[in-house]
Amino acid sequence: MSTWIDCVKNDPSNVVASRVRLVRNWDEYRFPSKLADEEADEMVRRLKDLFRDLPDRDGKDYDYHSFRSLKEIDRIALQERRHLNKTLVDKKTPGGIILSEDERVGLVLNADDHIRLSVLHEGAGLEECWEEADRLDDYINEKIYYAFNEKYGYMTAYPTNVGTGMKASVLLHLPSLNASQRFQGFMSDMSRFGVGVRGVYGRGKENYGDLYEIYNQKTLGVTEQEILDRVGYVAGQVADQERKIRTGTLQKHRLMMEDEAYKAYGVLKYARKLSVKEAMIFLSHVRCGTEDKLLTLSSPVSIYSIMIGVQPANLQRSAQKPLDQDELAMERARYVREKLPDLE
Repeated sequence: MSTWIDCVKNDPSNVVASRVRLVRNWDEYRFPSKLADEEADEMVRRLKDLFRDLPDRDGKDYDYHSFRSLKEIDRIALQERRHLNKTLVDKKTPGGIILSEDERVGLVLNADDHIRLSVLHEGAGLEECWEEADRLDDYINEKIYYAFNEKYGYMTAYPTNVGTGMKASVLLHLPSLNASQRFQGFMSDMSRFGVGVRGVYGRGKENYGDLYEIYNQKTLGVTEQEILDRVGYVAGQVADQERKIRTGTLQKHRLMMEDEAYKAYGVLKYARKLSVKEAMIFLSHVRCGTEDKLLTLSSPVSIYSIMIGVQPANLQRSAQKPLDQDELAMERARYVREKLPDLE
């Protein structure tokens, strides 16, 4: 079955995806960092039992993956697909993830908090994410009592999540803005709106693929709708800036951008070895070229889906065997050649 990742369009809006995440805690148990393994096992088992009717509630098929039974490569693959963070990849204590077959909905059990609910949607879909997350939140609250304070709101393991316990985010493709000398200053200004900006894939200060996430920094003293409005507004402003810069560059340097897109396509279509950095950079150029109608692909494809597919763990999972660095580079090139359509 295809996942939401395969539905991401090469949209000239520059909006790749939206996500709403809620963290909740069961008032019968201490926070996960204070739980003994026996208590954590009991809590996770009870939650799994309580959520058995979840497919009947929303019509999706779900699978449960225990952290103890998941191989390290599978955990890293889930991290690359934005379902787990680095802490959960290394987690040794009891826990797991209930994941819908289309990977739009994930319930992580016994992470930093007892429950971390996330809903993902391709494109500009913050409101849709919130509507589904809100329904699932009500479903969970019918099963258990939340740790809640009348003054402060939902009690969470980290003070940065107290209040609504909600993080809303929008993933943007920003190649032109990233190349602009004003980029760092522009991104720093976002903090005055109460939002943060971070690169998604890369090492250190590098960000391969020009993908950036806009997310709310405050959860206390604001409502869920205020968070959605703020993140959506800032993401829209950033996407508008990207379009303005790109439109200006196209008017002045169209041939240069066309040449860059075709060269990137040529490397991806004919290379026999690719590093993840090379693949992400060239895929970003191709996505930019298709967004600006400089390149026309013979059939629809989600460039973002290919970007996920070239990540090391997901690549090894698709190959169904361990690969050393040279083999990874060869498999990545083969994968891209196979997935990237011909030009019209």
